[in-house]
Amino acid sequence: GGPGWRLPGRVLELVFSYLELRELRSCALVCKLWHRVLHGDENSEVWRSLAARCLAEEALRTDILCNVPTYKGKVRAFHHAFSTNDCSRNVYIKKNGFTLHRNPIAQSTDGARTKIGFSEGRHAWEVWWEGPLGTVAVIGIATKRAPMQCQGYVALLGSDDQSWGWNLVDNNLLHNGEVNGSFPQCNNAPKYQIGERIRVILDMEDKTLAFERGYEFLGVAFRGLPKVCLYPAVSAVYGNTEVTLVYLGKPLDG
Repeated sequence: GGPGWRLPGRVLELVFSYLELRELRSCALVCKLWHRVLHGDENSEVWRSLAARCLAEEALRTDILCNVPTYKGKVRAFHHAFSTNDCSRNVYIKKNGFTLHRNPIAQSTDGARTKIGFSEGRHAWEVWWEGPLGTVAVIGIATKRAPMQCQGYVALLGSDDQSWGWNLVDNNLLHNGEVNGSFPQCNNAPKYQIGERIRVILDMEDKTLAFERGYEFLGVAFRGLPKVCLYPAVSAVYGNTEVTLVYLGKPLDG
């Protein structure tokens, strides 16, 4: 190998701090030393400078990413955030990069998917509503084929066999256009409060979708998910309501 192989870790870190994520992925495959420099410290100068370049200042300054402790995690969360292209024409993603804003359009239900979907592994993300829920406010998962806009005010997520949703307004689970029971399964389950962070846990090995609220595990909502690429998704009906989604990585429950 050339002299680059033998550069001290501190110098490599400085060089890497000028690269973009795609280039860093390639560098991590070069040798064990480069991999260790890149992934040994998730708060290194490499990830700190990448976060400063790709994340909006608002995202770093506010508490949006408060449950994502490392700079590498924050960069990853941004790459897993709502897609600006894969959403209803009646919504837009705010400058912070993580919050969806639904425009006040009459008789329309509007949704969005994230940029990246999952066909393996275990994944967790947080979703919270900042503004009224309206008559239907659904969080869950969808395939690439599930529609992200439709006429009327309906539970779009869960309206066909391509999506699975939990309607926070009436606590119903929805799939294939049918109610799959109420959730969580306890008497007088508390209704969702604006601003509460719901944690969504997708396990592609067990093929399950589960939810947590305030670090309390609410249980498994859906079982027997298909072995296809599934995307975190939401659907909303209320004008000017805002929904934030932050990818957390692997669930912390071991």
